[in-house]
Amino acid sequence: MLGRLEIPASERPVPFIVGDLVFARETLSNDGGIPDVPPDAVLAAARTRGVVVRVGHVEAEPSQTLYVVRFEDEDGVLGPPVGCLPEELTQEPA
Repeated sequence: MLGRLEIPASERPVPFIVGDLVFARETLSNDGGIPDVPPDAVLAAARTRGVVVRVGHVEAEPSQTLYVVRFEDEDGVLGPPVGCLPEELTQEPA
């Protein structure tokens, strides 16, 4: 039987991988990039828990990593996908 290989975050090519639990470092608001959500609407308050669902890069700047994260609401239900820069996320809950 194969076991799960755990790679320490410090040894990963990117800080987070799909499935990682993360927290918003600061309050994240809609910059207009999410349709059907009012501009400046709060997408995740500071320290809101989420899960990385995709890792990619900014199309106009391929060297810039972009994480797609779904943050929990007050009831623990995952919200819509939110594009986040690495500096907007942490794995420290508080």
